[in-house]
Amino acid sequence: MRASRIRRDPVRLVESPSQVTRTAVRSREQEMWGGITGVLLMAAALLTLIVGVSIATILHDDPGADARARQFGQCYSGGSNCVVDGNTIYVGGHRIEIAGVDAPAIQDANCPKERERGIDTATRLAELLNSGNVTVGGAFRDPYGRWVQKVQVNGEDIDSKMIVMGLARPYYGSKEGWC
Repeated sequence: MRASRIRRDPVRLVESPSQVTRTAVRSREQEMWGGITGVLLMAAALLTLIVGVSIATILHDDPGADARARQFGQCYSGGSNCVVDGNTIYVGGHRIEIAGVDAPAIQDANCPKERERGIDTATRLAELLNSGNVTVGGAFRDPYGRWVQKVQVNGEDIDSKMIVMGLARPYYGSKEGWC
């Protein structure tokens, strides 16, 4: 027969008083200072974490933000780079009249057809401007007395591109209608 693993005699927990380990008794003052120290350490760790995340967020360079800021939208949407109509844009908050083109009006349109063409032209102009690197030349007076500037995308004049696409026509000083 096999011996049982169950112990039948009681087990003594402490055999002699010399083997008893004494726990240190802390005073209320020691416990209070220990708690304060723990709270201060936790606060310092949280403060370090918050400051570190803040610095990382502030110093984080978002290259996409610069690209988005350079994009052209419609001026009714806001932004420092936007298209007013087919021959007027804002670049960096400065109004630019594009040299060499007459485009359908949006705001002062003479008929609904001109307004629709003006909106289409402004939309297409924004697409053209967003298709590459935009360069704006210095302001000058054209032969008709207007202050205008040459605008190029990737080195190509935007006015000739718009004329070829049928979005605008060359400016000859007279305001022919688009109706």
